[in-house]
Amino acid sequence: MWRELASEYPDVELQGPADPVALDAIEEQLGETLPVPLRELLAETDGIEAEYGTEVIWTAERILTENHSFRRNEQFRDLYMPFEPLMFFGDNGGGDQFAFVRAPARNDIFVWDHETDSRTWVTSSLESYLRSALSSDGEDWYR
Repeated sequence: MWRELASEYPDVELQGPADPVALDAIEEQLGETLPVPLRELLAETDGIEAEYGTEVIWTAERILTENHSFRRNEQFRDLYMPFEPLMFFGDNGGGDQFAFVRAPARNDIFVWDHETDSRTWVTSSLESYLRSALSSDGEDWYR
């Protein structure tokens, strides 16, 4: 389903499926389950890159690395609200990042604005997020 959806848009690069061990590592090391839609997507393609190299969906490895980094960075603790309730999975190429809320777990997508530390609801599903992000022509469609 996810490969077919992404293939509807020009200039999209898909990868092979993520290694199931990498998906399990995310859950184990972050101490929370992947949202079902994200797990299913990563099982089909380990990331989705849009036009201009924007990583609309990160690889499993980057999801783990970025979430670890945000949660463990001491400077971030002084600058921003806690990141533990979020699971980042993609970005807009300009610093804003997209996340599921994991505490409490829900399938809504939020954007974190790196300049203001705001966390704003974007859409209610990964499918809607993906369609919007891939059809945006590089603009900040979520504003």
